[in-house]
Amino acid sequence: MNASKPATNRPRIGVIMDPIHSIKIKKDSTFSMMLDIQRRGWELMYLLQGDLWVDDGVVNASMRPLQVEDNLQQWFTLGEPRTAPLHELDVVLMRKDPPFDMEYIYSTYLLELAQQQGLLVVNRPESVRSANEKLFTAWFPQWSPETRVTRDMERLREFLARHQHIVVKPLDGMGGAMIFQIHAGDANTNVILETITDHGRRTVMAQRFLPEYKQGDKRILLINGVPFPYALARIPKEGEGRANLAAGATGVGVALTEREHEICSAIGPALKERGLMFVGLDVIGDWVTEINVTSPTGIRELEHQYQANIAGLLLDAIETELAKRASGEE
Repeated sequence: MNASKPATNRPRIGVIMDPIHSIKIKKDSTFSMMLDIQRRGWELMYLLQGDLWVDDGVVNASMRPLQVEDNLQQWFTLGEPRTAPLHELDVVLMRKDPPFDMEYIYSTYLLELAQQQGLLVVNRPESVRSANEKLFTAWFPQWSPETRVTRDMERLREFLARHQHIVVKPLDGMGGAMIFQIHAGDANTNVILETITDHGRRTVMAQRFLPEYKQGDKRILLINGVPFPYALARIPKEGEGRANLAAGATGVGVALTEREHEICSAIGPALKERGLMFVGLDVIGDWVTEINVTSPTGIRELEHQYQANIAGLLLDAIETELAKRASGEE
């Protein structure tokens, strides 16, 4: 069990993220979280992955005080670096974007070690490491489309022959990169499979094609297993086979359907149990296609469309968890 910390009126929160000067604040969910942290008067610290290191079993960090402003010209001010054991913070938000490479995995090891020393990490690092954003759907087959995960090209051809129209994608991609549609009889089938599997050396995912993607690949945000009642439907641009904002899709807010509430009720408790406090489900039609646990996005768009404070809901959940720890209820 993690060591309890004394209650504090001003929680100290570190955010591990991509370089802050490079983010697009109009659509950056981490920025929304930082704005709400600041509104609450909590202490906000900025870190990069390279700011962490271990000495004699203790995770240390070089961190900088951060002030943020919702201003497209000047959105941040950094203070002078401070060095301290990472677990002297109350919370760390791990918000580094994929790729989920070995450096990302090493970061989860360090965060897990700091967690054992009393730090609350959102999301729980060992669960982030275990719950691959594509493959984790296999834990919920009744809510997912027909799926095959393999690096064997012949098995992928069999899957294509069965379903006639499929999507193939790498297990470590993001933003629609390296996603291919394949029709049965497509003359490019072999070259696509050779490319995406690296001639059978890389494991990939194949799913039955869902034509409902044209009505929107929906991003549903869950906080401690509970969904925000509106999803961001990402409508692909004309002539585009991917419904990703990074690929030019348009984000439109829509109320969750009865089916989507059922999906969240089925998957949400498993996410909460694993310490996956902030998760983005991707849903096309009636089916979950991805479970995003690293740095889900969509907050800013939904907050703007519904005058909501989704980041605030997450910070409320974190505050509740900190209070539990302080009272010894953990």
